[in-house]
Amino acid sequence: MEHDPTREVILSLSCQDTVGIVHAVSGFLVEQGCNILASQQFDDASINRFFMRVQASYPSSVAIGDLRAAFQATADEYAMNWTMSDATNRPRIALLVSKAEHCLNDLLFRWRAGQLKVDFPFIASNHVTLQPVAEANGIPFFHIPVTPETKRAAEEKLLALLAEHQVDLTVLARYMQVLSDDLCSELAGKAINIHHSFLPGFKGAKPYHQAFDRGVKLVGATAHYVTAELDEGPIIEQEVLRVGHDYSPAQLAITGQDAERLALARAVQWHAEQRVLLNGNRTVVFN
Repeated sequence: MEHDPTREVILSLSCQDTVGIVHAVSGFLVEQGCNILASQQFDDASINRFFMRVQASYPSSVAIGDLRAAFQATADEYAMNWTMSDATNRPRIALLVSKAEHCLNDLLFRWRAGQLKVDFPFIASNHVTLQPVAEANGIPFFHIPVTPETKRAAEEKLLALLAEHQVDLTVLARYMQVLSDDLCSELAGKAINIHHSFLPGFKGAKPYHQAFDRGVKLVGATAHYVTAELDEGPIIEQEVLRVGHDYSPAQLAITGQDAERLALARAVQWHAEQRVLLNGNRTVVFN
């Protein structure tokens, strides 16, 4: 059967594992005239929970809204947590940055090259350092200074921007501010952060200098969802690169930045493609 790539639906779901889920989902899609193009599933036996991601073409006679409404009965029957959207949807992603630009530049390059099929409605920062980068890419830039005295007001301004621009995901691309518990709760499952994987082993300032002093042989980075517990959120992706005994702290930092770029880009893309499902404090990632 031929299919129109501009009319594909992505269905992601999780529910308690039981007999008949795959049959119910595939049967529903067949009844609606859909053609399954890819399907992945995972059963977490430790908690008896089932996870699934299906991508299918759907006929031109069917509206995505009607397809979503029709699936509600199946979802209710199995008490599913689920999302269904057109595969061509471009998630709206807000980027938060401070002064480091390696993660920002990498995401913008992938976006310009068409590798990252998302939209960036704005870039916000507690500094003006990267404003020229935003302007060069035609993306609105908002400077939101943060001090202990203004932190609450700054976060309220950020929330207002997220609502105004209908943001689906917030990415902390080396945003060097700790978000309040209230903001973390507001962005639960909708914000991704990147940090060097030395945490919690090398906390505080100059982690790569600390790593140099300990003679590390690997550097890495972890992309995870933001939670109130600092750098303890569900992990989406990790990258590790080998380093030599002759690396200086500066060379370690450069290698670490490479790991940060790769881990964050993958995490953002997988989230945008609905490949990441939350599983408590863990994630299921369908690659």
